[in-house]
Amino acid sequence: MFKQKTLKGSFSLFGKGLHTGLNLTVTFNPAPENFGYKVQRIDLPGEPLIEAIAENVVDTSRGTVIAKGEARCSTIEHAMAALYASGIDNCLISVNGPEFPILDGSAEIYMANIQKVGIEEQNAEKDFFVIKRKIEFRDDKTGSSIIILPDEQFSLTAMISFDSEFIGSQFATLDNMEDFGKEIAPARTFVFVREIEPLLKMGLIKGGDLDNAVVIYETPMEQGALDLLADNLHVDHRDATKLGYIQRRPLEWRNEPARHKLLDIIGDMALIGRPLKGRIIATKPGHTINNKFARQMRREIRKHEVQAPKYDPNQAPLMDINRVRALLPHRYPMQLVDKVIEMGSDYIVAVKNVTSNEPFFQGHFPKEPVMPGVLQIEALAQAGGLLTLNTMKDPEKCSTYFLKIDGVKFRQKVVPGDTLLFKVRMTAPIRHGIASMHGFVFVGETAVMEASFTAQLVENK
Repeated sequence: MFKQKTLKGSFSLFGKGLHTGLNLTVTFNPAPENFGYKVQRIDLPGEPLIEAIAENVVDTSRGTVIAKGEARCSTIEHAMAALYASGIDNCLISVNGPEFPILDGSAEIYMANIQKVGIEEQNAEKDFFVIKRKIEFRDDKTGSSIIILPDEQFSLTAMISFDSEFIGSQFATLDNMEDFGKEIAPARTFVFVREIEPLLKMGLIKGGDLDNAVVIYETPMEQGALDLLADNLHVDHRDATKLGYIQRRPLEWRNEPARHKLLDIIGDMALIGRPLKGRIIATKPGHTINNKFARQMRREIRKHEVQAPKYDPNQAPLMDINRVRALLPHRYPMQLVDKVIEMGSDYIVAVKNVTSNEPFFQGHFPKEPVMPGVLQIEALAQAGGLLTLNTMKDPEKCSTYFLKIDGVKFRQKVVPGDTLLFKVRMTAPIRHGIASMHGFVFVGETAVMEASFTAQLVENK
């Protein structure tokens, strides 16, 4: 079971903003469990907070811009990628202006400072969203697409294509987030010289220079026009007849642009709000389609807010029927748990196979067999009983008894042939023999019932 993480301490970074040219300070602070990522504009009255989620993105033309009311903050994607790739779930980020500093145009400095200050594990469980089927978003106008497929961890492949002799078609792959720091983080943002003048006219990239971007000069310009552009950017003049890469630091890799696009995807996926287990394959990605896909994923998460546990019938159980009988006093026809397949310090996953031979189907109902709701509650409680008994020194000498049931919801009927998956979690530590729990019953991927209940552990006489 993975736990949520935050920073062990705070760190600050200083630099100019890519688009505003302002001197900016951004500070990354530890945050409590289930806080997520929030950006605080400390230069504005009331120091407003902006939650870093996909729905708060208001512009994606030259970076990711989030806003709440009048408060805006842009160029957040490199920092978000570093936090997400480092496994950090909760962070309060304060900034004294409308964007994060561009630094060197990559996520490398963010990663170095995260590693320097350290990462702290918290008590709350990390809430992964596990991809169990293909999810796709396409933009037919641009030919861009993002697909996510089931995978045991979060991994990505990005493919880009430009009508350029210097970039052309490239791809980059990251199979393990632990490699982000050395394989992806140093990849810098890139820009074509032909794009710079229109961006300047839009009032953007006032802080752009040859130290914070890969700059590609591929379309010849007149010498005077190129000199004027260099003056506007406060960089040295260069020969207008010599095409190629003109940034001061050479490429880290031949496919550095593709690696940076992959970095941007990670930063934009951080705004989904939950860590993913799945493989992304992105074709011609950009901030616009990244954000549309992130919003689609958030809708998908809301539809499946509670995910069914993974069940492999070929895997040996943690507790077979004999161990279940050793712990629970129930016997036919009231034994309603067949086996336990997963268990942690505060949760359990158990299985009940519902057959047409169940005795209650004779009367409930003869022509339409449906498992009674009270027996679903009883089965869920038996799974909870196994969880609580597992915390006892001599579990065979104890029993659990209902004290209270709350919030019972039946969402779908249970019929012969269904395999029930019970997932029960303690909602508070056991005190004075009292255990509070909340559980779900699943059939396939569907939650068919849920309930909260309190039980008492009693030593048998």
